[in-house]
Amino acid sequence: MSSSALPILEPQSAPSFYGFSRARLAARLAEMGVPEYRADQLFAWVYQKNTRDPARMTNLPAGLRESLPSICDLGLPGQSAVLSSPDGNTHKFVLQLKDGARVESVSMRTARRLTFCISSQVGCALKCAFCATGLMGLKRNLRAEEIVAQVVAMCDFHGWKDERFNIVYMGMGEPLANLAAVAESIRILHDERGLNMGARRITVSTSGLVPQILEMAKMNLQIGLAISLHATTDELRDELVPVNKRWPIRELLAAAEEYSRTVGRRTTLEYTLLGGVNDGPEDADRLAAIARAMPSKVNIIPYNPVPGLPWKRPSAEAIDAFAQRLYPHAPAVTVRDTKGGDIWAACGQLGGLSPDA
Repeated sequence: MSSSALPILEPQSAPSFYGFSRARLAARLAEMGVPEYRADQLFAWVYQKNTRDPARMTNLPAGLRESLPSICDLGLPGQSAVLSSPDGNTHKFVLQLKDGARVESVSMRTARRLTFCISSQVGCALKCAFCATGLMGLKRNLRAEEIVAQVVAMCDFHGWKDERFNIVYMGMGEPLANLAAVAESIRILHDERGLNMGARRITVSTSGLVPQILEMAKMNLQIGLAISLHATTDELRDELVPVNKRWPIRELLAAAEEYSRTVGRRTTLEYTLLGGVNDGPEDADRLAAIARAMPSKVNIIPYNPVPGLPWKRPSAEAIDAFAQRLYPHAPAVTVRDTKGGDIWAACGQLGGLSPDA
């Protein structure tokens, strides 16, 4: 079949472009009689030239340009809202999906880099005690195209000016509970003919799904792993991160260490600091011991308040004291600079806090 005779289907029946790997797109084109190399060109137009208008894809035959809407849908989710922090460095995106579900993503700019915090689920089933998303419960998993589309939407907003941005799967949901779609989205984002995202610029965070950590290690994606630790004893972690009752700290750290050995990267230990709960000197000492026992770095996250939850952010003095106790004993320690708290975009605040929620 020639490209000029391609069948025209109803546009709404076309699958999203952003869920296609280049190989799958080539196969779909081949089924319609289009040479497979056209997939390379389409990836370049969308991901490298930032063009989604078929009429502007001048190296494609006219017949293919006309038929493209029936082959794949190049549309992005609608934006219900884009909220900006007062300093203009943090933006929260509330995206409307085709079924009416909403998902939130965040872009954060510092002097050194732009980072996109993206979501993997609508809501979350893990019910971590201090997280707003957990209050929603799990609505559904996101598909790979809905994950990739978040990145493209944020690139659009920022004018595609930052070629070396970072991506963290730390938004709404537990990424490893949706591992197949998350892994596929990473492969699409990593494609050299697409956004060409380096593995070192992608990090996936988990609350502690041990089998999926080990499965991801076998995938050899080479991406960073962050563990939402938040406590140094099983008793407290059972309360803060209920999945710990299934896979306690010892099993979780063993899986993280196996991941680090397999991919050759340090694991980030994320530790949300809750005033009077897990911020004492003995907590710092146990956290330092954990960090020393494996290839790791520690990221301290001062708690970001969520309405209706009882937890408190420690004082600046308590945060500093905790960090100072860690510094001489842990391999690497950073204190996360809170960004987006004034627009409910900081860590732990996503979900259900949009303007019209």
